[in-house]
Amino acid sequence: MNEWDALDAELDRWARAGSVATFWWRDDDAEGPTAALSKLLELSESHAVPLGLAVIPATVSAKLPRQLKQYTMTRVLQHGFAHTNHAPSNEKAAEYGTHRPLSEMTLEIAGGATCLRTLFDERFLPLLVPPWNRVADSLVPMLPSLGLAGLSTFAARPTRSPAPGLKQVNTHVDLIDWRHGRGFRGTAWLVEEITAHLSARRREQADGREPTGILSHHLAHDEGCWRFLDQLFTRTRGRENVQWLTPGEALETGEALDI
Repeated sequence: MNEWDALDAELDRWARAGSVATFWWRDDDAEGPTAALSKLLELSESHAVPLGLAVIPATVSAKLPRQLKQYTMTRVLQHGFAHTNHAPSNEKAAEYGTHRPLSEMTLEIAGGATCLRTLFDERFLPLLVPPWNRVADSLVPMLPSLGLAGLSTFAARPTRSPAPGLKQVNTHVDLIDWRHGRGFRGTAWLVEEITAHLSARRREQADGREPTGILSHHLAHDEGCWRFLDQLFTRTRGRENVQWLTPGEALETGEALDI
């Protein structure tokens, strides 16, 4: 049995139902040009799969905007501010948890958004990707006043709009096994997770309008990660009932739009 058979079968079910299976792709921790980032951008362009690149404002290189100019499929997202953990050692890592005053965190986020908007202009999508995918509940309603229109964490979103003027679109499948060696999770495991999320959407056990989000971290990729992305894009891009959405499309409706 092929490791991809389960995904193929699930996409066939979507096709028989007359439905389009939507996906989106987010990659975290970008700062500046590297060989790994070049490989990521080339992969996006060669497969015509849109990419949401989460960039760290405090350490972003001035060379990055110049590199991105030639890659039309990529939008820049805001990856916190400095990717600094402020949680105590007995709690899970978080840059924007409950460990600092709201005034301090909002000042950072607003400054980070201004930095990325200045550097990347229209390529910047005002969507916050909090480091470690954690954000204090008290901070979420304040994001629109900081110039942000979106939020992206991990796992099925609890609601499409967590606050007035704010929309959320999450990722659901992470290529890296952070707890066990920080390597590639394996094709069989990832296909199972993608298939499970698609199945839950199709059966209305999850938000059907939230596209299935793939999360990668180019700086941590081994050959297994690169090979998996190439195979995933190759298999899905050839199907009429599959669409890879831009980050803007994913955030706005979960459906293909000109954004």
